[in-house]
Amino acid sequence: MPFFLPILLQTLDPEIGAVMRNSRRRKQEERAAAADNAAATETAKAKAAAGSPERDDGRIPVPAKFAGPFQACLDAAIQSPDEGVSFAQKWRIDGGSFYARHCMGFAYARAERWTPAVVAFEQAAEEAERGNEMAQSARLWAQAGNAALAGGDVAKARTDFDAALARGLPDGLEKGEVHLDRARALVALGEVDAARDSLDVALVQAPKDPLGWLLSATLARRSGDLKLAQAHIARAVQLSPDDASVALEEGNVAVLSDHADIARSAWQRAVRLSPDSPSGKAASDNLSRLPADKPAG
Repeated sequence: MPFFLPILLQTLDPEIGAVMRNSRRRKQEERAAAADNAAATETAKAKAAAGSPERDDGRIPVPAKFAGPFQACLDAAIQSPDEGVSFAQKWRIDGGSFYARHCMGFAYARAERWTPAVVAFEQAAEEAERGNEMAQSARLWAQAGNAALAGGDVAKARTDFDAALARGLPDGLEKGEVHLDRARALVALGEVDAARDSLDVALVQAPKDPLGWLLSATLARRSGDLKLAQAHIARAVQLSPDDASVALEEGNVAVLSDHADIARSAWQRAVRLSPDSPSGKAASDNLSRLPADKPAG
């Protein structure tokens, strides 16, 4: 093993963690603004969907009664988090049900006010459950967990993700991503075996999410299972070849496997893709620690 590795690897995992936190936060907001944003089109579809618990794409429909105000609340939160909170508070008093609290959580998350966001999502989840809306409750517990994770309260995040899974999410992408987020919390808590169990479920339920394979590869590398790390980072690269955090981890695994040439190429790609990001900067630092290539001949 090259002499520089113990020093080099001290800087890698925090960078991976930061990139993954930002990526998952972005992804959560995108999901909220898509699922919970579908309210505009759901107004027309709600009556047709009312006879079944879920539409064909698995997204829980927003009843027509709430769809218009919900969309307006989300729009207000996107325009200004404070406006979104004010809209949600008034709407809740006017009978907005858990959708008003949901929007309030979204607005607080937009402002990165994670503690009130957690409270709003949890209250929305409890209200949805009281109304026997178990699938919605599960989704809201998961959003509470992500807000707690973003705010650094990993113990709370783990509890909220457990609550989401206990509400019986159906098999598929959404369930897989809750397991993936739960694994992130467990890694932060040092519960590596439990994290591996949740990751294994996530990879089955959400096999097209490159972040799952990235986190799995990182965890396998930390645990010394380089064969598994190589297989899973290769899958992440296949799914997301233009992600600097994936390229960084590809180099991490390669250098530990005595493939300095592959590590160099991967880290160079990370720098090229995103030079000013945490992953790009870490890759650049790692490249500076690699021994110079031997001249040909």
